[in-house]
Amino acid sequence: MSRSLNSAQLIGNVGADPEVRSTTGGHRVATFSLATSRTWKDGAGEKQEKTEWHRCVVWGTLADIVEQYVRKGDKLYVQGSIEYRQWQDKEGQTRYTTEINVRELLMLGGGGGGGKRESASRQPDRSFAETQTAVEAEDDDLPF
Repeated sequence: MSRSLNSAQLIGNVGADPEVRSTTGGHRVATFSLATSRTWKDGAGEKQEKTEWHRCVVWGTLADIVEQYVRKGDKLYVQGSIEYRQWQDKEGQTRYTTEINVRELLMLGGGGGGGKRESASRQPDRSFAETQTAVEAEDDDLPF
């Protein structure tokens, strides 16, 4: 039996207010960009910084939560899987994108959204308040 793992965990800042829409099938989806940065000193001792931008996609009830609570500048922890997609644009060109299909998120505060801390995961049998309590009870196990 072969096993595999597709998991991404990111801590970063939201680049713009999320875009939320409904698909033709009636499913809610939110997308937002998340910036992660790293700094180092180069050989000359000069500080260098590189920022990576990640496209995050959130579905269902969690998309509604993102719409209500997440704003540009907010610091988030997101966990999900990496997905690659391709499509044809209006000119018939093949386009490619890499996305993080977010299953859990935690608002870490200190961003542009006023620092309010909220947390949620895609668990349709739980209300937002129950999910928030469950995730916060597990905070001691998080690596940050």
